[in-house]
Amino acid sequence: MARTPSATKPRLAATALVLSGVLALAGACGGGSGDSAAPPDIPMTQQLGTPEGRLDLVVWTGYAENGSNDKKVDWVTPFTKATGCKVTAKVADTSDAMVALMETGRYDGVSASGDASLRLVHAGLVAPVNTGLIGNYADIAPYLKNQPYNSVKGQMYGVPHGYGANVLMYRTDKFQQRPTSWSVIWEEDSPAAGHVVAYDSPIYIADAALYLKAHRPDLKITDVYALDEKQFDAAIELLKRQRPNVNQYFVSYLDELHSFTSGYNYAGIGWQVTANLALAKKTPVATTIPVEGATGWSDTWMISAKAQHPTCMYKWMNWITAPKVQAQVAQWFGEAPANPKACRFTAKGFCSTFRVGDQNFYNRLAFWRTPTKNCGDDRGDACVDYSRWIEAWTQIKG
Repeated sequence: MARTPSATKPRLAATALVLSGVLALAGACGGGSGDSAAPPDIPMTQQLGTPEGRLDLVVWTGYAENGSNDKKVDWVTPFTKATGCKVTAKVADTSDAMVALMETGRYDGVSASGDASLRLVHAGLVAPVNTGLIGNYADIAPYLKNQPYNSVKGQMYGVPHGYGANVLMYRTDKFQQRPTSWSVIWEEDSPAAGHVVAYDSPIYIADAALYLKAHRPDLKITDVYALDEKQFDAAIELLKRQRPNVNQYFVSYLDELHSFTSGYNYAGIGWQVTANLALAKKTPVATTIPVEGATGWSDTWMISAKAQHPTCMYKWMNWITAPKVQAQVAQWFGEAPANPKACRFTAKGFCSTFRVGDQNFYNRLAFWRTPTKNCGDDRGDACVDYSRWIEAWTQIKG
């Protein structure tokens, strides 16, 4: 799934057209802490050497700004001056594109989201990270560490960068009261029927599963990314029932922003940054996390198993998690920084809006993770892998 920053060109959302190699990875990799097979044995850096003078990254738009988009927005140039590592960044529009680029072996690191990170780990494309070599690691919020999307069996495979919730955004002029349930986008009798906005991504199936988890206890859904055949079929059926009510499957935050500001759409999944931009245009919108909870995304800096410039990559992972730099990135992109100390340098109200350091808020989110055959529990290999999520999504959209 792709996301877009608040002040740069939008990224396209993930589509159903995926490279065959990525599909193969989706079916082959494990499912986190419950994996039945260990990832490839990739050596971990034990000590840093002299910076190699170069760093090649795969990034989301807005994660490696060098002043070219806005002269006032630049944390790459100071990094180069401090370390001697000249940064070249390749922007990827989707998680699938990130995996494909890392397969080439040409890049030292990547800012992977949870729906790509495990694919990278189990394909042997990234190495475990020696967090003892990263000075700012201790300041990162504890609840972002050793998660199923950035670690395997207690070993970190990256450094947390930032995160956010997929919130329910709605027009307050169309709802007399604040919605308390996701039913406003799933049920046919909703005031938003015919004016619903949804993701254009296979990972959106997890949002259907999240709703069913609360409203269909007979399905016994415990993990919205580990769905067996019965659970998966129920989620697909819910998405098919929703289809007539969806007015837009958005492919960039600007599309969703326009649909709300123009009044085309009344409710749907979005990001807080989109709501903030809509409010700046005096559009009557608000956001909430309903009683069922929400899905979310958390990004991780990962080092390539074939990194040609490992010292520069470790220097970068430390730099990008420093409080002041975290504040710059978070405000430019529109996300919660992984390092709560960044709040010393953010604008007033920013950290409260993005719920920085709020573990209870974090615990309410089901963070993206690559669906795999291995369920991560006593069901074994009974779950539906990501390749079938992609196939189903293509059929739902028609």
